[in-house]
Order: sequence, then structure tokens, then C-alpha cells
Amino acid sequence: MRASGSRLISVGAYRPSRVVSNAEICTLIDSTDEWIRRRSGIVSRRFGGPDETVVSMGAAAGRQAICRAGLDPSEIDTVLLASMSWVHQSPPAAPQVAEQVGASGAAAIDVGVACAGFCHAVAVADALVRAGTARHVLVVGAEKMTDIVEPTDRTMAFLFADGAGAVVVGPAAERGIGPVVWGADGSKAALIAHPVPWTNLREHPDVWPSLKMAGPEVFRWAVADVTATARAALAAAGLKPEALAAFVPHQANARITDKMATALGLPASCVVAGDIETAGNTSAASIPLALDALLAAPTAPTGPALLVGFGAGLSYSALVVDLP
Repeated sequence: MRASGSRLISVGAYRPSRVVSNAEICTLIDSTDEWIRRRSGIVSRRFGGPDETVVSMGAAAGRQAICRAGLDPSEIDTVLLASMSWVHQSPPAAPQVAEQVGASGAAAIDVGVACAGFCHAVAVADALVRAGTARHVLVVGAEKMTDIVEPTDRTMAFLFADGAGAVVVGPAAERGIGPVVWGADGSKAALIAHPVPWTNLREHPDVWPSLKMAGPEVFRWAVADVTATARAALAAAGLKPEALAAFVPHQANARITDKMATALGLPASCVVAGDIETAGNTSAASIPLALDALLAAPTAPTGPALLVGFGAGLSYSALVVDLP
């Protein structure tokens, strides 16, 4: 049956146990702890081990979210997995996550929108619930970015990390997930990309097609264009900045977050997520991981939160949600 609205019921997270300091990163790249902190805001990050995969981490976060929602796994109708680091072309990862969380038989779909994937997937989950196509949707963001980033690349290695986060989206009497504002600019696709396809390995097996990024250009795009998207999502939800309890953007770079918060005119009462300090950039996993950290704080915010995803594509999305 159709629902009048949908909402986030719960949040779950999985963080690999291995903590990697800036000092350890600097053993492989020409950099310093001070430079990394100043340029990105990152102090440490988590790296997954050989047995920690996009599927296993995503399933762990999903199981926690389902448990916190007070649901049986069989009540999950749909699983949406946002990831850019699943290194298998086939089979897709979402059906395996669904099986591991106990939602066997649920529709399971991979959402490939890189760092914007989680917000895209939440918007799809909201539409599915309100349309009556699904009642409870598990939305997972899971990444093992260390699989696709060259550890000796000075411009990339210090930024990216591993982890997973998840939310359960379910029906509500009123809308707890606002209208999504999203889009893409394919003309800038080369700014965050694998320069060569995986098929390049056939002729050049010694050249791994690692992810590359034009950092300064992406920084300027995020601060200008994505901030405008965030502002439009607020307007679509009928809210002013002062109504926000929290601002949870993709944890790409602390300087981007700070500039966005300033440009949006957020009040001092609005909690700004800063999970990047100890989690690094976990792409599609960064927003649910940051949500989990905010809600675990002694003074957890309550009320509306502005979520903003942006990254490779270039793709972007923003929406306001009521915190669970």
C-alpha cells in the first residue's frame, strides 16, 4: 500500500579495526602529518583487511541498522547498495548483501553513483516506500577505496579509506525525507575517473587502473555548484538554514565542508558532521558513517538534517531528512 511519507528509522555502521595514521601514510608518499591535516582535516582513517570486503562490511552495517530498527530481516523488501569500489563486474554486490543480512528474496540493486550514491539511494528508497512498491528499504553505502586507489599516489592516498554505513527507510504518516535535488554534469567526467579501463590490463598487466582526481577543480566545483544544490534542497523542503539540526555532507574534505557551511549561513546550533577527521573519505559510505557518529554523540542532534552527496560523474544530490 502507498504511504503518505517515509522516514529514516535507524542507522548502522561498520568501521574496520585497523586505524591508519597520517604518519603511516607518509611512509609511502612525500608528505607530512601537518600538511595532510591542513589540506584535508584528516588525522586518521580505517583500512579494511583481506577479509573485509564491500559485501561483508555492507552486510555488517546493514544488520546493525535492521536490529536498531526493531525489524526482522525478512521485513526488508528491497536492498539498495551504493558503492564505487566493488571490483567485480559480476555478480552485483547488493544481492550478496541482502543474503548476508537475512533478507533473502528481497529485491537487491547496486547504485553506482560514486560519492553521491548514498543520497541517490535514499531518494529512491523514499519513492519506493511512498509508491507502495516497498515497505522497508535497507540503504547501504559500502566502500573499500583502498582497492582502487594507488597507495603511493601523493594526491590520493591520504584521502581515501574503507567502511560502511546503512539506514532503514520505512513508511511514515508524514514525509520525513524531503524532495531530492539532484543531477549530473558529464562534461566534467574526467575530473574524478579511472584514466584507463580495466581491459587495459590485457595489454599492460603491470599498469593498475587506479582512481585519479583533479583535486583543485573538484574543490571549486563542490564549493560553488554543490552548495547551490544544497541550498535548493533546503528550499524544496520549505526550510530556512536556521531550522536545521545537522548538516551532513559527503566527507570529502574538511575545507569543503567548512566553506559550504559558511556559504549556507548555518547557525551555531546546527551540528556540522566532521567524521572525516578519523574516517577519511569513504565515498558512498561517508554520509551514513557520519550520521552514525552524530547519533552516537552524548548530545545527539534531533530534527531535520541536510544531506549532500557529490563526486565522480560528476554527480550530486541533496535532501533534507528527519533524524531517527
